[in-house]
Amino acid sequence: MMVRASHILVPTEEKAKWLYKELQKGRDFAKLAKDYSECPSKTNGGDLGFFGKGQMVKEFDDVAFKMNEGDFSKPVKTQFGYHIIKLTKKK
Repeated sequence: MMVRASHILVPTEEKAKWLYKELQKGRDFAKLAKDYSECPSKTNGGDLGFFGKGQMVKEFDDVAFKMNEGDFSKPVKTQFGYHIIKLTKKK
């Protein structure tokens, strides 16, 4: 299985929790990614394209592959910081 996901990467849990609350209010994921993410993918609204299991760090994979299309995750901690993941497609 392959999934397509976007993410917002920030250095602190506090910032990630704030972004999660903003998303719950209906804020645009891509806009928040462009404005706040520290990953180069922010120029594409956080889009990481399609990837298979094992291509991302384990913590990221574990969450991304259990999500439903259109959902976004609570903050996920990895060695890179805190991610909010949005699953856009499964195939």
